[in-house]
Amino acid sequence: MTDEITVVKCGGGLSHAQDDICRDLARLPVGRTVLVHGGAVELDRLADRLGVPQRRLTTPSGSSSRYTDPATLEVLLMALVGKIKPALVAALARHGARPVGLTGMDARLVTAKRTAAHRAVLDGRTVVVRDDHSGRIRDVDPTVLVTLLEAGCLPVVSPPALGAEGAVNVDADRLAAAIAGALADTRPVRLVLLTTAPGVLRDPADESSLVPEIELSDDPVTEAAVHGGMTAKLQAARAALDAGVGTVVIADGRVPDPVSAALDGAGTRVRFTATLGSL
Repeated sequence: MTDEITVVKCGGGLSHAQDDICRDLARLPVGRTVLVHGGAVELDRLADRLGVPQRRLTTPSGSSSRYTDPATLEVLLMALVGKIKPALVAALARHGARPVGLTGMDARLVTAKRTAAHRAVLDGRTVVVRDDHSGRIRDVDPTVLVTLLEAGCLPVVSPPALGAEGAVNVDADRLAAAIAGALADTRPVRLVLLTTAPGVLRDPADESSLVPEIELSDDPVTEAAVHGGMTAKLQAARAALDAGVGTVVIADGRVPDPVSAALDGAGTRVRFTATLGSL
């Protein structure tokens, strides 16, 4: 459809491909593209330079996330808002787009609930963590994005989201899925998750083992559990599809014109089918 919106997510591992990605994005139809970015690699680099230790929190069930203590939250803001976003905005503008940099906090775009206390395995011990400034997305108000798109701009969005006490770190793949889902209430939307692999692979060590299409179900044993390295992206894809996004693609951000290639059939198409018990 002519008014279809494309939401693209790129992570910090694609910093070397940033210019190619921005050039490709600038060629897409004006006023129909949103870029969401993360920055784990740059955050780790900056934290190392500043002497801020980086640790992971692992829940008793085995899921892992960055431990966003107050010092890490400061580094996150410096890395995402102070370095990565300005570089993306400059590259997009250089290629003719009209980018506008935002975080989830701007105009209450994305609100989240910080996890005030949770049990986690930290340095081999099960502890109750109370100073982690990460959480889950609760709501997306796409008003500012719609206004910018209608003005012919290209919004560039990153964490953090806005919590009751300030900034809350949220997963960038989930952020992209939530934004795509909110925009799907206004227009048809497709979501492209760019990564440092050709897509979802049967064998993570073999880039020729691309899975061209994955069909997720609401059964607990899904492809998301099978392809461990892509679990987070597949969970985000499922959330986007649940929210009404029409097309979700996980594709290689390292190739020339990566977004156009993904929209033309490269990468892995993700679909969702409800199991009989859920109907």
